[in-house]
Amino acid sequence: MPLTFPFSAIVGQDEMKLAILIAAVDPSVGGVLVFGDRGTGKSTAVRGLAALLPPMRAVVGCRYHCAPEASAGACDQCPALKPAGKKPRTELVPVPVVDLPLGATEDRVVGALDLERALSQGVKAFEPGLLARAHRGFLYIDEVNLLEDHLVDLLIDVAASGENVVEREGLSVRHPARFVLVGSGNPEEGELRPQLLDRFGLSVEVKTPTDVPTRIDVVKRRDAFERDPQAFAQAWAAEDERVRKQLTAGRKRLPDVQLPDAVLELASALCLALGTDGLRGELTLMRAARALAALEGARVVTTAHLARIAPPALRHRLRRNPLDDTGSGARVERALADLLPPPAAAAVPAA
Repeated sequence: MPLTFPFSAIVGQDEMKLAILIAAVDPSVGGVLVFGDRGTGKSTAVRGLAALLPPMRAVVGCRYHCAPEASAGACDQCPALKPAGKKPRTELVPVPVVDLPLGATEDRVVGALDLERALSQGVKAFEPGLLARAHRGFLYIDEVNLLEDHLVDLLIDVAASGENVVEREGLSVRHPARFVLVGSGNPEEGELRPQLLDRFGLSVEVKTPTDVPTRIDVVKRRDAFERDPQAFAQAWAAEDERVRKQLTAGRKRLPDVQLPDAVLELASALCLALGTDGLRGELTLMRAARALAALEGARVVTTAHLARIAPPALRHRLRRNPLDDTGSGARVERALADLLPPPAAAAVPAA
């Protein structure tokens, strides 16, 4: 298996890396959309995440690698694998990071009749698709803004319900399909449909570095990786392990992180000031700020956590204002500045 570029070796793009880690700490945040120029490390960061994630525990023999503690939401075959009163056999498996190619057929995505078994044994059996493979993991779509409309509709349904329903060719199958949706694309090649855009919890913008030292650092690291991937990965293994431990600790800490009412009030006031539709903005802000606090070792969410995560949580939920030519991220920061109290002025010493 070819080595992937280490996640921690990516130069800059801090907002993108933080958003991906937040989604890994708390999948309920709703996924990450990464838009920006070509060649800025979008797909590299997502593929590096796969090697960074700690393994997950799954029921032995389950095609959908259901969690052993899952009751509601488990697949149809798990009751047979988890007899009443007995603990199921479990195993540690890698967290799936599944690519959804633009040219994938609907059968390949949702699953279909297993033709080989049907022809050789005369048995109607279901062959799981990409959505089944991505359960409890990440589904990555490069150039998501170019995805065909019928696949967009399908993803919206599954992302909303957490379940894939297949009714075709005499098959009637339901299986869990809960995954973190990660999409990347270049805005110059087309916009994303609003229905799918709203399903992403966080939206980050990446840009080509404009300073010479950063560009040189990027080129040097990429060249070193391509010359000797093994040695380069080994050189960054300790840093990747540090991030992995931080991620694992953040997941364990997450249920105990407190969210004060004052922070939630600020989230609601911010969404009202920006005119976001519905309450998904507040929910995403709350979950993302809590995940950020857990990732950084804090026990209580502060306004500083909320302010850091507000631009990626809200920039894609704003209505376009033809009279305001500033970027959506700048509009969020401006609204935050209006709502947050100014920092206390330093005391002037007496003459």
